[in-house]
Amino acid sequence: MFSPVPKGLPSHRQFVNSVSDAELSDFTARLSFSANDPAAFEEMREHILGQSEGVEVQHSFVDDHGQIFDCIPIEQQFSLKGTGIKVAKPIDLEVPASGSLSKTTLIQSPLGVGRSDKFGNDMRSPDATIPVRRVTLEELTRFGSMREFFRKPPLGRGRHPRLSPPPDIDSQVHKYAHAFQDVPSLGGHSFIDIWDPAVGSQVFSLSQQWYAGGDPVQTAECGWQVFPQKYQTTKPVLFIYWTADDYGQTGSYNLDDKGFVQTNNSWPLGSALDTISTDGGQQFELEITWQLVSGNWWLYINGAMASDAIGYYPTALYAGGQMATNATNVDYGGEVVNQTFWPPMGSGAFANLGNLHAAYHRDIYYFDLNSAPHQANLTPVEESANCYTINPALNPDPWNANFFFGGPGGTACN
Repeated sequence: MFSPVPKGLPSHRQFVNSVSDAELSDFTARLSFSANDPAAFEEMREHILGQSEGVEVQHSFVDDHGQIFDCIPIEQQFSLKGTGIKVAKPIDLEVPASGSLSKTTLIQSPLGVGRSDKFGNDMRSPDATIPVRRVTLEELTRFGSMREFFRKPPLGRGRHPRLSPPPDIDSQVHKYAHAFQDVPSLGGHSFIDIWDPAVGSQVFSLSQQWYAGGDPVQTAECGWQVFPQKYQTTKPVLFIYWTADDYGQTGSYNLDDKGFVQTNNSWPLGSALDTISTDGGQQFELEITWQLVSGNWWLYINGAMASDAIGYYPTALYAGGQMATNATNVDYGGEVVNQTFWPPMGSGAFANLGNLHAAYHRDIYYFDLNSAPHQANLTPVEESANCYTINPALNPDPWNANFFFGGPGGTACN
């Protein structure tokens, strides 16, 4: 049953009170603590309190990996609260039919009727609410500042694999195997198979879509990511990200800050994905579609009907920049981050091992400026081919435009 007082968990009110009473000394002894500046700690405290102010939580639950989700009215999410802005409505997209593969299954949301957490709380959101991951001071203080927390990687600033300026030689922490097309577009689509590369003490490994343009670069992004420092799980997590200034002073993950407007309670952003592909065996996919419609970058998961739309980035976020009108680059593939020892990408297998072994994106298409879909014509980039590879191809349905990618990583990835 739905209840604002969950079983076995601190209620949202108890959580907010604990944050209000928290002091820096409560966290400094933790091995993961990084927020040494008292001003940074206070900013973190105020961020949580600001997000929570005036929010009427209807229900809470915990996922299988210890992350708590609070179900709040749609209009009370951080991007809308107090603005009076009316929530936009999605549309059914016109997309080509996509075939299915043998030994491949589309993953389902971890939420649903009949699912309960370990304490017996329903793992779903009441109608007219959305599940928001509870970001704690313990999580925030693993980063040095709020800006570091919001950035895509905590090491330096982020970068786009195609459009960002080349990094300084001493800050090359990103490694990619990706495939792109420079083309005006209103978004695009791919099926992405799910793996759980062993990140360990490295920063993260991911598989994603980028839609981008402008100088400085602006993006809308989605995929899965293994990022233990942030999510405290070694499982892949469903994530979204955006930036309006090449990952400088704008951008954030999921619902961590103002930006994305979630309209559908079927998927919890930042939730772990438990259905993982197995080498030589069953493969599990996530279908991701972005399309710019009526001034909003809409995200659809596992379908193109209005009911599959999760929410949107308003083009106002891009402040009149390129992404306020359209993307000029579509990009797909993998990214890892560390400094001297890089983690596996995808399944950890090189691209040439192919189906059932290497990670992939398939049925990759983009929408032109009239919203018509076109199979992508991708250019591959292997920046560290001794560690990560990619091999785009065009095959009959259900593969269509596709690629395998990934690799084991290591220390010799320059």
